[in-house]
Amino acid sequence: MMEKILSRSVRAICLGGMTLGMTAAIAQEASAPLQRVEVTGSRIRQVDLETAQPIQVLNQEQIQKTGLVTVGDILNNLSSAGAPDFSRSGSLTSNTEAGGQYVSLRNLGSNRLLVLVDGKRWTQTVAGYTDLSTIPSAMIERMEILKDGASSIYGSDAIAGVVNIILKKNMEGGQLSLYTGAFEEGDGRNKDFSLTYGAGNDKASLMFGLAHTTQGRVDTQTREITATSYGPAHLTDGFGTSPWGRIRQLTPGGSPTGFNQIINHTGSYDGKGTSSPSRNPNSYHPYAGAVADTYNSSQDMDLLSPNKLDTLFVKGEIALPKDMRLKTTAMYSQRESTRQIAGYPLQSASQAKYPVYIDKDSYFNPYGNQVAGAGLGQDLYFYRRTIELPRITENENRTLHIDATLEGEFTFRDLAWNWDVGYNHNKVSGVSRDSGNINLLTLKRALGPSFMNASGQVQCGTAASPIAFADCTPFDILGGPSASTPEALKYINTSGAKTYGSTINSATANIGGELWQLPAGALGLAVGIEHREVKGSDVPDQFSQSGYSTNLSGLPTYGRYTVREAYGELNIPVLKNQPFAELLSFNLATRHSDYSNFGVTNNSKASFMYKPVKDVLVRGTWAEGFRAPTLDDLAGGGSQSFDTFLDPCDTRFGEASRNPAVAARCASGFAGVRGTPASYRQLLQAGTPITSTNGTQSLVAFQSGAGNSFLSPETAVTKTAGFVYSPSFVPGLSVGLDWYNIKIDNRITAIGATYVANQCFIEGVSNFCSSIQRDPVTGQINQLARGNANLGEMETEGLDLAINYRFPRSAYGQFGLRSETSYTDKFRTRSGADQEWNEYAGDYFYNRVKSNNTIDWTKGNWSASWGFRYFSPVKDQCWDVDLGVECNMPTVETASFGTGANKLGSVTIHDVSVGYKTSWNGNIRVGVNNAFDKKPRIAYSTQASASAVDADMLLDRFFYVRYNQNF
Repeated sequence: MMEKILSRSVRAICLGGMTLGMTAAIAQEASAPLQRVEVTGSRIRQVDLETAQPIQVLNQEQIQKTGLVTVGDILNNLSSAGAPDFSRSGSLTSNTEAGGQYVSLRNLGSNRLLVLVDGKRWTQTVAGYTDLSTIPSAMIERMEILKDGASSIYGSDAIAGVVNIILKKNMEGGQLSLYTGAFEEGDGRNKDFSLTYGAGNDKASLMFGLAHTTQGRVDTQTREITATSYGPAHLTDGFGTSPWGRIRQLTPGGSPTGFNQIINHTGSYDGKGTSSPSRNPNSYHPYAGAVADTYNSSQDMDLLSPNKLDTLFVKGEIALPKDMRLKTTAMYSQRESTRQIAGYPLQSASQAKYPVYIDKDSYFNPYGNQVAGAGLGQDLYFYRRTIELPRITENENRTLHIDATLEGEFTFRDLAWNWDVGYNHNKVSGVSRDSGNINLLTLKRALGPSFMNASGQVQCGTAASPIAFADCTPFDILGGPSASTPEALKYINTSGAKTYGSTINSATANIGGELWQLPAGALGLAVGIEHREVKGSDVPDQFSQSGYSTNLSGLPTYGRYTVREAYGELNIPVLKNQPFAELLSFNLATRHSDYSNFGVTNNSKASFMYKPVKDVLVRGTWAEGFRAPTLDDLAGGGSQSFDTFLDPCDTRFGEASRNPAVAARCASGFAGVRGTPASYRQLLQAGTPITSTNGTQSLVAFQSGAGNSFLSPETAVTKTAGFVYSPSFVPGLSVGLDWYNIKIDNRITAIGATYVANQCFIEGVSNFCSSIQRDPVTGQINQLARGNANLGEMETEGLDLAINYRFPRSAYGQFGLRSETSYTDKFRTRSGADQEWNEYAGDYFYNRVKSNNTIDWTKGNWSASWGFRYFSPVKDQCWDVDLGVECNMPTVETASFGTGANKLGSVTIHDVSVGYKTSWNGNIRVGVNNAFDKKPRIAYSTQASASAVDADMLLDRFFYVRYNQNF
């Protein structure tokens, strides 16, 4: 069968993990009939599996040797994979993608990678992301990674490449697989259970499977390196609003002014201890930003968030008359993920449209009428982190995939042809529930007028007009955690929920075969049509939309579009078995797409293969690509966001501290933005100036992510060229080197707060200044809007090197070497043709070199594997440019951090495993990833929310064991 022949061939040429076409001959069984098969990147079935496009293959054996359980983790280990768009360590991620796993090939973004399952499009969210965790690894036969543009074959999204996950086709009998693994600290425990069973013959077959996978939580406090925001060298930096309470007076307009006081307490930075009586004005002292008056919010956050996945899978096929077959696949997955972050850093203006103050008639107001005397009280502006109510989000995600294909074969003029018609249904749906936020309406009543009643209880209202406890519970917000009552916390707490979903239905028809037999082979043709409908929604509950909660308010997203497509592909053999031309062939393809929302696009591809001699294959491609705007890009309702950013106008760490032109724009009120005061400092949420170039979270929520109905598609041109050398005098050796260049125009990008501020004040682009406002007194940015835009160009270029060698068998067993290395020469962007390129290659997240190397060994029933993963040095953000603290490149200009960078050394991680095949048809494998306990780099630009380590790299040793039983 097609998959069996391809799998045998792939194993023969690449030991399960190299590039297709890396050998001049495929070792096939002499008795096996030649069959035409379809390889990822082409619709034309052919006998020769060598392609003009670089394709990496991972089979089930290699998947299990990684010691990883999810498809996302496995693919993110590829040398060609960049940092994932969303990470388990990003506990502050608030979108519906949180909890899923995504792969960013070439660092171009997960939404520019097309994911297929058995050659068919897989599910996508309304933002265009495919969650790879929904595909259980136990059901996979192999994965093919096409590192080339393929829009002419598959349509939108295939700019960075294509991942085609080939599921097991059929099986006789069953397999039970059990896995467990954990870090050496005992946390982050992963478990995987799967059961598959199949039966059938050439006429009909049926296979089903079920799988259960869990990934455990990792707490920040289990390791010194992750216990605080910026590591052991900066224990108290980055600490935010304390849980004890800080108060200020009010201007007539409601802004903070006058005294700045905190309550005396015996607690430390972690919030433990007791406070002095909050009602006594003498219990306060001037606020000076002391360590005891800030809070380590990292201790309440997930370092790695937990999730679990349950999957049911059925696949079958039946032979029909007239050489036809009906194939169908159904899969249902349910993923549950949870994330926890610290209690809300509450302040009076948490929602600018609905400020809340401590009322002058509140019993707990130390400067209120009930303390100072009738008519002498004053409303107070307050700051207080509600650590008693950690914010917890639970995301339940359901994925349904159903496809059915009727296919057949026939001959025309004694030439082979094949056809198929199919229907593909993908649906993602889910609900995200949150708790721990504050209901500002009830908070206002809880901080409103209150009094001590005759029973010695504080009650809302006044003695003359009391409010029943059932309708209002007073809150001593300045009393610290020890003063909070369960009743008050329950009263001000609010829970929210949002529902979301995306449905993709497509109908396809394809036909392909051989037009003529030419001297060099068959002239192959494939043509097809597709109709696809995409619709989706993302709808917060009404209260979350209202903005009367500290939960980030958002508006609903609704969208729908259809697309009609037709493609054609032609394979042209020119020369074969000629002097200095063992093979020369060309492949041409084009695709016409008609979208209901933006119109027509046409994308074409041309590629060639050339073998001057049998041992050498030279190949290259030129391909056009495109990515259509997603439903979220076009119709996203947008939401509030507390963005971490560095204000370029900060006179200590911002660009204004070293660039006179930027300082002048900041001070003068450039493009209508209010000027900043002299010696302006950006403030942490605790009210103190920032302490490094890392910046801080915004003091108020910014507006982000609103859809832009005027967006047009991204376009791209991909060029590749390479060779494969398989010397006949060294059997089993293959060396492949491929160059790639991908350039994207009209790119769709979500603009960040730092980018908006930098464009306004550093680049002097006045259009960006219109979305910024500053407080007229303090100069702090109190309003910033950012969204999506077609913003300029993106380009990446580099090399992929693959070396594979199966050593001659010896008395010591069979050894094999696999090496995969990616080098990024450039990764750059610019916002327009008249702008300078911003080069990111070598910055954090953009490794120049990533390399995976493995030595396998087998002898009898025993096997072993030793691998090492290499990550080249990277430039990170400086801690302090001026003082040279963690800043060994202070004059270097980087696109990521501006002036100054801190170079971090390379990282090499070693993985070891040993396996044994039992006499009762079982297989056990034990292993340890990161065997030498390499600690992660502390990096201030990491995407981890709770710590400055890259939690996507292993924290310490990870031990695992897997047992497979066939029956």
